[in-house]
Amino acid sequence: MNNISDALESQVLDVRQAINSDSYPMSIGELTNLHRDDELIIAPEFQRLFRWDLEQKSRLIESILLRIPLPSIFLSQTKDGKWELIDGLQRVSTILQLQGLLPGHDAFTLQGTKYLPELEGRRWDGVGEEGFPASLQLDFKRAKLDLKIIMRESSERTKYDLFQRLNSFGSPLTPQEMRNALLVGIDPEFARWMQGLASRANFVDTTSLSDRATREKYDEDLVLRFLYLHNKTDIRAASMKGFNQRLDDAAIDLATSYPAGATQAESVFERTFATLHEAGGPDIFRKWSSERGYFVGGFSNTAFEIMAMGVGYRYANDMPVRRDLLEAAKEVWSRPDLNARFATGVAAESRLSRTLKLGRDLMAP
Repeated sequence: MNNISDALESQVLDVRQAINSDSYPMSIGELTNLHRDDELIIAPEFQRLFRWDLEQKSRLIESILLRIPLPSIFLSQTKDGKWELIDGLQRVSTILQLQGLLPGHDAFTLQGTKYLPELEGRRWDGVGEEGFPASLQLDFKRAKLDLKIIMRESSERTKYDLFQRLNSFGSPLTPQEMRNALLVGIDPEFARWMQGLASRANFVDTTSLSDRATREKYDEDLVLRFLYLHNKTDIRAASMKGFNQRLDDAAIDLATSYPAGATQAESVFERTFATLHEAGGPDIFRKWSSERGYFVGGFSNTAFEIMAMGVGYRYANDMPVRRDLLEAAKEVWSRPDLNARFATGVAAESRLSRTLKLGRDLMAP
């Protein structure tokens, strides 16, 4: 029993050392000055996730004026000592936008709230009854925020895991939105490179995703899946267990090693989707209906795993690819082992081990 306790204690101490943090109370005025001096970083890729409506913004300003405690804001210290926002985007962005200091966003006019109906129609730079009394502006700027700083000594994986945990408590961010928000902190060039792949014409036309899916970064999720899976050596179900965590780990590995291997991966990516686009366009990733005699529905993740990963694998290994890819896409859905239940009701690890193998075999001439 003592040995178990000792092992647990040792593990706790090891992880604590990986998370080097500090607590720092700071006034809104000080935080605003940090932003003005470019010492507070809000990555553009992260800033695009600012999505609070006017009611939410007004309620935050009400809480600050009434001195209602707010949750901590988490920042990560960069290598050059600056602070990069990890969690608290909506609050920090609202505070800056109110003062007219948020790039790309005009200052907003508040609406009345439950406890402060007189906020209706008020603006930070307004005058008279349309503005803030000087005393309340000072109160606002002197209000304290609790900052938690993840020091630069902490590992990137620890920062990433922390960001995920913070955003799992009610955040509307999708998994890929969360990945992007922190991957830019590891290497912004890598994040931009992935975004560039997701915007390639052949990929965009062939996947033909909805506007909502694109806004939620599902296109970049597909790019990451392709980079991780198309040439993966071990595709057994056991190696796919806990797939989302494995995909997160792969994202960090790719970002930390970038640009190593990027040229080769980009070449395979471009060649794969050019081939698929020429062969059938969006139909390649739709379901074939033998009864109707044409492809139906929208984008199918199962078809993507089979067709894109299969072609990508063969190109990555200098292997020939069959020419009749549209017929291969039809054949996918004609297989008795690939019914609707398989496509939607099977755990990712079990499904991927089968779809990846099928794609590698089916894409052979």
